[in-house]
Amino acid sequence: MPALTPLRNVTLQSSVRRGLCRAILPLIAVGATTLSAVAGDAADLPRQARAAVERATAYMRSISAEGGYLWRYSPDLKERAGENPATPTQIWVQPPGTPAMGMAFLRLHEVTGDPRYLDAAKAAADALAVGQLESGGWDYVIDFDPRMSERWYRRTDIGKVPAAAAARRRNTSTYDDNTTQSAIRLLVAVSAASQGSSEPRDVRIREARDYALEKLLEVQRPTGGWPQRWNGTPADPKDFPVRPARFPLDYPREHPKADYYPFYTLNDHTQRDCVMTLLDAAKKLDRPEYRAAALRGGDFLLLAQLPEPQPVWAQQYNPQLEPAWARAFEPPSVCSNESASAMRLLIDLYLETGETKYLEPLPRAIAWFKRSAIAPNTWARMCELGTNKPIYGDRDGRIHYSVEELSPERQTGYSWKSSYGVPDVIAEYEEVNRLGRDRILARRQAAESRAVGNRARRAASLEADVRAVIADLDAQGRWIVNFRGSPQIRTDTFIRNVRLMADYLEAAR
Repeated sequence: MPALTPLRNVTLQSSVRRGLCRAILPLIAVGATTLSAVAGDAADLPRQARAAVERATAYMRSISAEGGYLWRYSPDLKERAGENPATPTQIWVQPPGTPAMGMAFLRLHEVTGDPRYLDAAKAAADALAVGQLESGGWDYVIDFDPRMSERWYRRTDIGKVPAAAAARRRNTSTYDDNTTQSAIRLLVAVSAASQGSSEPRDVRIREARDYALEKLLEVQRPTGGWPQRWNGTPADPKDFPVRPARFPLDYPREHPKADYYPFYTLNDHTQRDCVMTLLDAAKKLDRPEYRAAALRGGDFLLLAQLPEPQPVWAQQYNPQLEPAWARAFEPPSVCSNESASAMRLLIDLYLETGETKYLEPLPRAIAWFKRSAIAPNTWARMCELGTNKPIYGDRDGRIHYSVEELSPERQTGYSWKSSYGVPDVIAEYEEVNRLGRDRILARRQAAESRAVGNRARRAASLEADVRAVIADLDAQGRWIVNFRGSPQIRTDTFIRNVRLMADYLEAAR
């Protein structure tokens, strides 16, 4: 369950652009296409945007591995990485890796109708289908090197690999970090866009989609919750009793070094990603059993709310629904970040279903937040069970009571204090509670209608950003950004820029 530090990308040209007015921006643009894009008038900008995304897509496809992507590449392609260094035969699943890139291509296809973008999305989905594990989901990385790929037990290995050999291979589906869930959503979306095609690639993608969804239902516990990871071995329902969450009578004050992968995990939005993935699949595939499973995931959050005096949620729970240790710096606690995420999902499920049971836990949780702030609109991520004191963790596996006690790496490598979106969640609940479901949904529908009617205004509002993005594209079709002093080609930059231009092209047409 790797912790990611938020990254900020700054283009190589941005420092120059801050010092110059837009009137002379063409003088620093790279390449003839870039120059014409900056100098062109608004009527020509859609053509320039389409040309830019075509070039950028062609370049990214040229460096892909079997249709899949990592997170970052050096301009000379000698260095490649997902969260960790990678080889030319590897791709990354965790966003902003292959599924996120595939969804960006699908967005371009939706706006332009250009089959090249659908082909790029299908290539990404097919790469995921090849790397799908027997347990139904995905590891963080897929390796296409024939020798290296034998480290994993894949769905396509079923019946081809002796049981003893299969038992030695990696077969752990990861639900942490939106890994398996994002892959499933791409497979669902690509299948919908291919409209029942009998092309072998489309058949492979649909088979992988159906298998993944089947396994996502299989791993769901009787409580409705999901573990952080799963090796495909069915769990005994007796080991996961359906009961409300409770505080442990006692728990180790130092990291027990136990296997926490089977634990219920709220960290990194794991439960939310499972629920929303199933709701999306239920709607696109007209499969009510997926919707029922998603709502059982919501019911799990009702069970997982802890009792007074700390009626919020933990980061992870053992099978008895007690807060438990995960990594060495993640002690049992009640957690502000994860609680805010749980509250937002409960509001979404109320709006989805109209069932007021999903709102019932929120007033108690909000009261806890209001009495537990450590500064205006600021909360400790973790509060000690019972005392409610802010606590912090380190790789030494001990509980600490101030950030200053932590090693420098853990002081900055994890979010310990923040607003965690809590004020927004409270405001959203209060609005939903005041107006009710029908009025909220009517407001949203009206806002969508207004957005369609105001496309010209929307396009105009995006023009400056679109011009800047086109100007940053180099002659090879790359957006090179400077990250921590190193020039990089980054998938998150590509995704952000492509989505901006897709939004613009949609509004400008």
